[in-house]
Order: sequence, then structure tokens, then C-alpha cells
Amino acid sequence: MSKPYSIKIFLPGGDPEGLRTIEKSNWSGAGIVIPRALMGDARNRRELTRTGVYVLLGPPEESGLPRVYVGEGDPIKPRLDQHAARKDFWTSCIAFTSKDENLNKAHVQFIESRLISLAAVAKRCTLDNGNTPTLPSLSEADAADAEGFLSEMMLCFPVLGLSVFLAAAPIQRNVQRLFISAKGIQAEGMDTQDGFVVRANSGVVREEVPSCHAYLKELRSALISNGVLKQAGSGYAFSQDYVFPSPSTAAGVVQGRAANGRVDWKTKEGKTLKELQDGQSIE
Repeated sequence: MSKPYSIKIFLPGGDPEGLRTIEKSNWSGAGIVIPRALMGDARNRRELTRTGVYVLLGPPEESGLPRVYVGEGDPIKPRLDQHAARKDFWTSCIAFTSKDENLNKAHVQFIESRLISLAAVAKRCTLDNGNTPTLPSLSEADAADAEGFLSEMMLCFPVLGLSVFLAAAPIQRNVQRLFISAKGIQAEGMDTQDGFVVRANSGVVREEVPSCHAYLKELRSALISNGVLKQAGSGYAFSQDYVFPSPSTAAGVVQGRAANGRVDWKTKEGKTLKELQDGQSIE
């Protein structure tokens, strides 16, 4: 059962697009969001003098997937200075440290490795990290502390608009199943609070129509490259449950064409997602 919690976001400069600090109820962690253009202003922030973990974010590429780099620093500031000089893709940074400074180098290395692994499994971004660092050897207690800190970070990320570490959650039994049947394939999906989930083994049309949007072509290509879509018969199939930002993007990938997901996704009885959302009952 999810428990309610509060997150406090403070704007030091009074600009919602500027620096933001993050605090979560009943947690000693502290976060900061730094637009790259304001790195100079942020260099003297106390948060960057501590040991912590950070995520560099780049805008969506042609595939529609953002580019992400996960790192750690003891302290963070020298690492961010290096990235400001050497990495061009990123436009903002999210960093987390501990207000009581209980995080050590091994803790943040553990969290960094876990975040990279989570992103690799979710496959909702292009990882700029060359490889996944191995987990450091921690005592059982220290590993539990690091996992606990990571769990709190994961509750903060969606509030900050970052979902690349979240794979599709287990589907609840009461979620309405929806389907697309087209050109010999059938796909199954669900509309959830995290996005539209297409289920593993759902079919995907092999060829795009000539008028298919470039972003859909690039996204399909990216999903093939990262193994989300695998060859199956005369088309493709999903190798895992996968979360899309909208039912239309999901329907477009499945059918290889621009699509209105609220109309194309239907129940077995033929009710569209639009009809369900508009409150019409299933007969």
C-alpha cells in the first residue's frame, strides 16, 4: 500500500525554471535541480560540497528518448565541473545528498550502480554511461541504508518529471485490458497512472506506412536497438512490459503509423479507451 508523503520544493531565485531544492518528509536526504545555464550560480551551494549522487539530463533525441548520465561524487562539485567542460548533451542536473552527511563514497557508488541498472532495465532513456559499475562490497547494514536512500530518491524523481528509472509496475487485476488488432498482430495494453503500458509479447507491425512520423520511426528503431522489440514471425513483439508516455505513442509504435490511442485501444467488447475515459460502462 502506498503511503502519503509530502515533498517541499523551494525556489532560491524565485524562478520556477531556475534552481530548485527538494526535501521529503521524514527523510534526511536533500535534492537540488540545477539548470546547466545556472551552474555558475550553483557552484557555492552547500549541497555540492557533500558526497552524493547526480543525474545529468539531456532533451529527448530523435528517438524521443532523453539522454541520461548517472554519476557520484565525494564531493559532487568537482565532478559537475568536469562534466560542464567535457559533456555537451546535458541541460540540467538533479543531485541528491544527505543533510546529516551520513552518505559515504561506498554508499553513493552503490546507489549509482543501482540507478544505472534500473535505467538499463526500464529502457526509457539513452544511457550515456559506458558501462554499469559493479556494486561495491558493503556490509548488510550499509547496503540496507543505501537501498533505503535510493527508495526515497525514487519517490522524488516522478515529482521532478523524471521517470527513466521506472520500469512498468506489476499490473493490478482490476486494470482494464485493452487491445489493438492490425495486420495480423495483436497487442495488449493498460492505461495506468505511470503511463500507457504495452504488455510483453504484444505484436508490432514490421513496416511503417510511408506517412509515419519521423519521431515514431526513430522511436521504433531505438526500441529495436535496445531490445524492447524483438523479431517475431513476420513482425516484432515486445520482450517486456513497456511504459509509454501516452496511449497514442504506444498505438503508433504498435501499428507503425500515426494513431489516436484513445480510439485505437479497445476492450474485447469493442469499447474504446475514449469511451471508457468518458465514463461509458462496458456492457
